[in-house]
Amino acid sequence: MDKQTVFAVDQENYLPVFARYSVVLSHGEGPYVFDNEGKKYIDFLGGIAVNVLGHAHPALVRAVAGQAGKIIHCSNLYYTEEQAQLAKSLAALSGLDKVFIGNSGAEANEGAIKLARKYGKTISPDKVEIIAAEHSFHGRTLATLTATGQPKYQQGYEPLPGGFKHVPFNDIAALEAAISDKTCAVMLEPIQGEGGVVVPDQDYFVKVRDLCDKYGALLILDEIQTGMGRTGKMFAYEHLGIKPDITTLAKGLAGGVPIGAFIATNKAAAAFSAGDHGSTFGGNPLACAAANAVLKAIQDEKLLANAEAVGEYLVGKLNALKEKYPELITEVRGKGLIVGAKLTRPGRDIVNECMKQGAIINCTAGDVLRFVPPLNITVAHVDEVIAILDKTLAIA
Repeated sequence: MDKQTVFAVDQENYLPVFARYSVVLSHGEGPYVFDNEGKKYIDFLGGIAVNVLGHAHPALVRAVAGQAGKIIHCSNLYYTEEQAQLAKSLAALSGLDKVFIGNSGAEANEGAIKLARKYGKTISPDKVEIIAAEHSFHGRTLATLTATGQPKYQQGYEPLPGGFKHVPFNDIAALEAAISDKTCAVMLEPIQGEGGVVVPDQDYFVKVRDLCDKYGALLILDEIQTGMGRTGKMFAYEHLGIKPDITTLAKGLAGGVPIGAFIATNKAAAAFSAGDHGSTFGGNPLACAAANAVLKAIQDEKLLANAEAVGEYLVGKLNALKEKYPELITEVRGKGLIVGAKLTRPGRDIVNECMKQGAIINCTAGDVLRFVPPLNITVAHVDEVIAILDKTLAIA
């Protein structure tokens, strides 16, 4: 189908829940994607932090194709080697103990919320409250959009599930005022992604951990966007000097194959028993084989160090643009390869112009340009995107 036919078919048949760009992507290679008219784009959005190995990475392609030729799915009533190996790897990498594998980030966070509630009730029937942050994003199921601290995602879905509170992010006094013996969990992102790439103070999470311990509450860290090496560590909390009781993963875990996971300490995990949680497709052999291949590639190709080094280079280049265009960029923030550039105005027009010039980025929180490219990009790729952004800002 040509582009206009695709547009027409989509508009006739698909629910109108996406504000799509006028492009039909057909294939990719490395950090590049191509539309169905042959135009090439450098992809610094990476499926929104999903394509950690870029597109068509040979090891990932081999893993998916090979597993598809063996067994794609079986019920979780049976064991598979692929799932067992992934659970072992995630437990070891996280420093936690027990893993559950689902299909998405929303599912991972939903499972974490369920586990926290079940854990709280082992202590007291009233210990059910979950505190999350304003401007957070945790998913689009009813429970996770209630945990999400952005009312725009909740409008029209009332009545929402009860038992959730929100406090300002990076405000330990506000959390201290809100937490109580009724709190079963505090649920936070190490860096707020959809909230505008917001990085907290270095000691914030140490104090959060102390408060959770004081009140017997679990600390849930949503690493859907920051995990899988995005910040230069496998988990962003490795920068913080703490460990959570539960952490969640998705996005980059299988490099584009749908998957999600939550990982818990033995203390938290003991609240679940057979039948308390489940998933038909979660942990299927195909997705697990893909995730195992991604984890191996991250290690073999030293992508954690690359994310840290190239991320620093990207921040430096964006700060140079900030100096050049102070009327447009006020702040550059992030860690590793999750980077935001705060604008003085809405950023969608800048994103659109960059796309016309052959670079895919996006704007989050209305006025923050977000860069979450593959972890295996080079400084040359950064230079390519910066040149396009420079040209765009010059005419903005």
